[in-house]
Amino acid sequence: MTTTAVTPLTVQDAEALVTTAHRAAEDAGVAVSVTVLDAGGHLLAFRRDDRAVLISGETSTRKAYTALQLDAPTADLVDAVQPGGLFHTLPTALDRPLLFIAGGVPVHRDGRLIGAIGVGGGAPEQDHAFATTAVEKLG
Repeated sequence: MTTTAVTPLTVQDAEALVTTAHRAAEDAGVAVSVTVLDAGGHLLAFRRDDRAVLISGETSTRKAYTALQLDAPTADLVDAVQPGGLFHTLPTALDRPLLFIAGGVPVHRDGRLIGAIGVGGGAPEQDHAFATTAVEKLG
């Protein structure tokens, strides 16, 4: 079987994701933190707005890990962790706690998972929109 190499998420890609998400948040008047991980869960880029609450940095990181581990936007998982949902806890391969709130989005290239972005600090719907905008602009 022949496999085609996929360009991994680079530091330049990660910085572009952070810049785009942060700019979208600024345009909306929201202070956020943004975290970008590569496919192995390694931190590639991070930015915290000084006006954001301190927990926003941890929140953005957890959202990115959740999106990466489950290869799904965290907005799609919210109902599953509500009381009566499919699950409330999930063991994590990266030994990190998960936070199932909208704002984490996986990043794909040529159909393969290459990383994830997490945004924290705004309302869940806003964080999701900022992350999605960044991923769409990256292409």
